[in-house]
Amino acid sequence: MAKKKKYIDVMDTTFRDGFQSVFGGRVLMEDFLPAVEAAKEAGITHFEFGGGARFQSLFFYLQENAFDMMDKFRETVGPEANLQTLARGINTVMLDTGSREMIDLHAKLFKKHGTTTIRNFDALNDVDNLAYSAECIKKHGLKHEVVVTIMDLPPGCHGAHDAPFYEKVLRRILDSGLEFDSVCFKDASGTSNPNKVYETIKMARKLLPEDTHLRLHTHETAGVSVACYLAALEAGVDGIDMAAHPVSGGTSQPDILTMLHATKNGDYDLGGLELEKILAYEEVLQDCLKDYFIPPEATQVSPLIPFSPMPGGALTANTQMMRDSGILHKYPEVIRAMQEVVEKGGYGTSVTPVSQFYWQQAFNNVMFGPWKKIAPGYGRMVLGYFGKTPAEPDAEVVKIASEQLKLEPTKENPLDIADRDETKSIAYWKKVLEDEGLEATEENIFIAASCDKKGIAFLKGESPLMVRKKDQEEKNEEGGSMSKATGIYTVVVNGEKFKVEVAEGEGEIVVKEAASAPQPAPESEVPAENAPGMTEVTAQVPGNVWKILKNPGESVEEGEVIMILEAMKMEIDIPSPKSGTIAKINVATNQAVQEGQTLALVE
Repeated sequence: MAKKKKYIDVMDTTFRDGFQSVFGGRVLMEDFLPAVEAAKEAGITHFEFGGGARFQSLFFYLQENAFDMMDKFRETVGPEANLQTLARGINTVMLDTGSREMIDLHAKLFKKHGTTTIRNFDALNDVDNLAYSAECIKKHGLKHEVVVTIMDLPPGCHGAHDAPFYEKVLRRILDSGLEFDSVCFKDASGTSNPNKVYETIKMARKLLPEDTHLRLHTHETAGVSVACYLAALEAGVDGIDMAAHPVSGGTSQPDILTMLHATKNGDYDLGGLELEKILAYEEVLQDCLKDYFIPPEATQVSPLIPFSPMPGGALTANTQMMRDSGILHKYPEVIRAMQEVVEKGGYGTSVTPVSQFYWQQAFNNVMFGPWKKIAPGYGRMVLGYFGKTPAEPDAEVVKIASEQLKLEPTKENPLDIADRDETKSIAYWKKVLEDEGLEATEENIFIAASCDKKGIAFLKGESPLMVRKKDQEEKNEEGGSMSKATGIYTVVVNGEKFKVEVAEGEGEIVVKEAASAPQPAPESEVPAENAPGMTEVTAQVPGNVWKILKNPGESVEEGEVIMILEAMKMEIDIPSPKSGTIAKINVATNQAVQEGQTLALVE
C-alpha cells in the first residue's frame, strides 16, 4: 500500500509579494484580475492579496484604492478562500510606528475588506512589538500568523540569526501569551542557508504544540530557496509560499511549477495542485502582464546578496527609483555599502521597514560619504525608537545619529511614544480630511494616516499614475519623445495656469485649471546667477522637491534648511551654506531635480 503523502498548504504570493518583488507593487487591478480567476480555477485557495508595500503603492503610483482592490479580489475568489495580508507589527502597513488606535483601525478595516489571515512580523524580532497588534487582529475576528523574521548575517558577523537565536525569540512569543493561529519563519532576503533552516524548523516543531501550523517563507534572491524549502519540508513544515511565472524566481518566491517538480515522486502533496492546471494559470498570468516592463535585476539571483541582505521587494523598488533618477549605476556601490550598515545597525532582520532603513543608510554612505548623513529611519532604529535591536548597535553610530537627529537614545515602548504624537491620532487626520473638504470615513482616515500627503493627493484625485510598460521603456531607450516623467504638473500658457496629468501608455492627457500659487519675484528683481557674492545651493542627490521653506528676500542662517527633497523614500534637508539672504529659488514644489542642480542662490 502506497504511503500517504503529507499535505502541504501552498500560499500563492503572486499578487502581493510577487508583484512587489518584480514591479515594486505597480500592477493595475484591471490587468491582473483575470489571472486571479485563473488561479482559482487551478485549485488555489490560499492567496497573499494585500498589505505590506502593496498597500501604499496603490495610492502612491496607481491611482487605485487598496480597499477597493481587496473587495474585488474577495469577490473574484469567493467567500471560502484564505486571503492573507502582511503587517509589520506596530507599523502595520506604514513605515513608521502607528498609534494604538491606528493599529486597531488597521485590523478592523482589513477584516471589513475581505482579509482572513494577517501575517504579523517585527523586523527587530522584538516580541513586545507584536503583542498589541496580535490582540487587535484576534479581537476583530481574523486569524493571526505570528512571525519570526530570519536571514543570514554577512560573513564574519556573529551574535544573532542562528537557530539558538530563533529559539529564544520563539520562546519569548510562547511565554508572552499572545494568541496565534500559525507560525511563520520569514526570510525576505532569501539568504538563510538550508542547514540553518532545517535546524530552525526542527527546533520549532519540537517547541510548538503538535497541531501548530508551521510555515516557511523565502525568496530566490540568493539562489537557495528550493533547497531551503526542501530542508523545511524534511524538518516538518506544514506550509510554504510560492509565486507564478512571470513574477516568480529571481527576487520573488520560487515558481509553483518548480516546487512541483522538486517534490515529484516524494512524500509531499503541494496543495493538491496539478501541473497542467498551474500551466494554464501561468499562461493567463503571462498574458495579463505581457505589456509590463520587468527590470532585469528582478529576474536574476545574486551570489553577493548574503553579503548585503536585501529583500526582493525592496531591491526592485529601490532600483526602479534609482532608474527614474538616472543613478542606477550607483546600485553596486550601495549594495557593497550595506554590509557595514547591517553590522553596525544591531542586526535587525532585512525586511520592511528595516530593509529600507539599511538601503537608505547605504545610499547615504555612498552619496554623501560614510556616516556623514544619517538616514532618519536608520538613526531612529539604532537609537531605540522602533524597539530593541537583536544586538547592541555600534556606539559611534549611535552617537552620530543622536547628534544629527537631535534625539536621545530611548528604551521607552514605541507605542507610548506614538500615542503622544497627535499627528498619529484619528482625531488629527479627521480634521485634516475635513479641512481638505474630504469625507472623514474610517477608510479615508487610515489612507491619510498611512500615506500622509500622498494619501491626501490620492483622495483629492491628484496622485500620479506611474506604471512601467514595455512600449514606454523601449521608446525611452531609443531616445523617443515619451518621457518617464508621469504624474501631475502645473504649466503656464499665456499667463493662465493649468494642471496637466501625464499618463503612461495610451492614457489621455487630462488638463484642468490649476489653483493659484505664489508667483516668483519678477526676473528684473532677481540677481544674475554669476553676480559677485552669490552662493549656489545645489542638490547632492537626485529627487523631488517636497517642501520649500524659504522665499526670495528672506534671511537665512548658515545651516538653516531652505527646502526639503524627497529621495529614496527619505526627506533630504537642503541647508544654506552660509548666512545671508535668499536671492532666488530656482525650483518649484514637486519638481524633479538632478544631482548637482542649482536649487537656490544665497547672497
